Amino acid sequence: MKKFQVTMATNGRTFTVKEGESVLTAALRQGVMLPYSCKNGTCGSCKGKVLKGEVHYPFHPPLALERRDHAERYALMCQAEPLEDLEIKVREIEAVRDIEVRLMPARVMEKNLLTDNVMQLWLKLPAAQRLQFLAGQYVDVLLKGGKRRAFSIASTPSHEDAIELHIRHVDGGDFTGHVFDTLQVRDIIRLEGPQGNFFVRNDRPERPLVLIGGGTGFAPLKSMVEHLFENGDKRDIHLYWGARYYADLYMNDLPGTWEAEHENFHYQRALSEQDGTDFTAYCGLVHEAVVKYQTNLPDCDVYIAGPPAMIDTARPALLEAGLTPDRLFYDSFEFGVDVPVRVLARPH
Repeated sequence: MKKFQVTMATNGRTFTVKEGESVLTAALRQGVMLPYSCKNGTCGSCKGKVLKGEVHYPFHPPLALERRDHAERYALMCQAEPLEDLEIKVREIEAVRDIEVRLMPARVMEKNLLTDNVMQLWLKLPAAQRLQFLAGQYVDVLLKGGKRRAFSIASTPSHEDAIELHIRHVDGGDFTGHVFDTLQVRDIIRLEGPQGNFFVRNDRPERPLVLIGGGTGFAPLKSMVEHLFENGDKRDIHLYWGARYYADLYMNDLPGTWEAEHENFHYQRALSEQDGTDFTAYCGLVHEAVVKYQTNLPDCDVYIAGPPAMIDTARPALLEAGLTPDRLFYDSFEFGVDVPVRVLARPH
């Protein structure tokens, strides 16, 4: 099978497209975030200019391209297939401002109990209305009476037709109780997103990444790590995941697999209550493990996801250890019950 190389004129980034594959499909598969919406050639969101090379449309010219667009060598990346190597000029999504917040239904595709109090949901998105997001962002689940619940997206942006959520059961929480007790596969949930400013910054790519998660704060960090792997990012990635007991590290095998497969990835567990299950974990709070083991902390970018108390405790300790405030990014959320629409709580 032939393969073609596509070069982004804006930054020199390259990716490969298989014969018979659209430019957009190949880009998303390799972690390159190009804008799109309908994916059937009618909206024009993915339009870009072909500076070098030729493309073709296997069925018919897209409806969103006018005659003048063809003459000026514009193409719709969701439909265009390369005939040779290409150089293209198209906007790449790199910041929150580049992404449209959407309201959409999602169908429950899978419901998996990861531990006694954490449920994994896979939600199928509408074929005609995709959700573009930056790894680390979250969605609001819209409930009756104008209420909403916010959950970080645990899957990567390349999973364009579905998203993964990790939901912790909260005593007295109507929605989390519904998820655990009555929500069924094929039920419909209404979402609004993406939301939030928690995503990996690429302005200082020479700096190692330190990711600190508490409980289900692992979810956005999982999305970040897997997206970095998809992009072939070579920065050192240090994941510190903290919990009370070993059983609360509900996907502990996954970071272990990452560590075995990627030499630039490193994983450290921290347990505040040792129960004799994992003597290799740091005994104490997760930020204490970071201060102890991350001797190059002032040279790193640090991302924290977890409860406010964890972040409030970790932040001064990390700054005292030499981290500068401008390289500290965090996603603080509450384990709350019913909250009104505009309260900035982040129940996970």
